[in-house]
Amino acid sequence: MSFLYEKSNAWRWLVRKTRDSRPFFFTFATVCGVIPGIIGYGVMQFTNSTNPELEARLRQSARPETTMMGKVNQERLAEYLGELKQKQDTNDRYVAALKGETLTRKPYQRIQPVPKPNDTVTTKPQ
Repeated sequence: MSFLYEKSNAWRWLVRKTRDSRPFFFTFATVCGVIPGIIGYGVMQFTNSTNPELEARLRQSARPETTMMGKVNQERLAEYLGELKQKQDTNDRYVAALKGETLTRKPYQRIQPVPKPNDTVTTKPQ
């Protein structure tokens, strides 16, 4: 990596120009930062499809676990937004998350521990 700044005349010229000329520095910073951002935004707009037929076809061909997770996420979001709409205190949700617990399995029981997998190993009698 040192060859870049020790032996490259182009690198030395670039460093010297950005150090000595404030307009060149801002032009170079714009070219390195803003122009790629504009190009990226253009690519995202070009590749983002709002075609309803394509969306319907992709939703129909989705795997079952993908659709299940989508439904679960919708239910969780609806529950959370309902709590916010009713101005309920939701701090216990964050406290439970820090403890590794969840609040969304049974609607009337707020805090529940996450079940641990069975660690019992079955051994065959010999």
